[in-house]
Amino acid sequence: MSANKSDTDSHSDGRDETAIERSDRNWTEILPELRVIQTGTQILTGFLLTLAFQPRFTELDQHQVELYLALVTVAVLATVLALTPVSLHRALFGRRSKPRLVTLSDRLLKITLVVVSLTITGTAMLIFDVVVGRAAAPRPAQT
Repeated sequence: MSANKSDTDSHSDGRDETAIERSDRNWTEILPELRVIQTGTQILTGFLLTLAFQPRFTELDQHQVELYLALVTVAVLATVLALTPVSLHRALFGRRSKPRLVTLSDRLLKITLVVVSLTITGTAMLIFDVVVGRAAAPRPAQT
């Protein structure tokens, strides 16, 4: 190990890097993931927002409208969560806070993935409900 690197800077994956180098590498690895999730959440949110302006939207029943509004809320939350690491980077830039930024961004990315999965699942539910209706859904056997 080089003289400017301590044993505590060594990481369990065997890389010979300082904590700052590790933070730089981890941030570089998070960026492409952020780009994908940001694009996906923005497209999904945009799709949901346009539905209210479609002629068939007035045919939705109360349950479908409530589900739609919940989905818009969750999709907007996902978009905000996906954009937050970029805002944090801007706010913390030059403050020697990259390890903290990487940790927060990693957590936010994991939360965003959960929220996006809820949005996708709910959107599929809404689409199936509108296209085939709730009557087509399997029901438990009557006893």
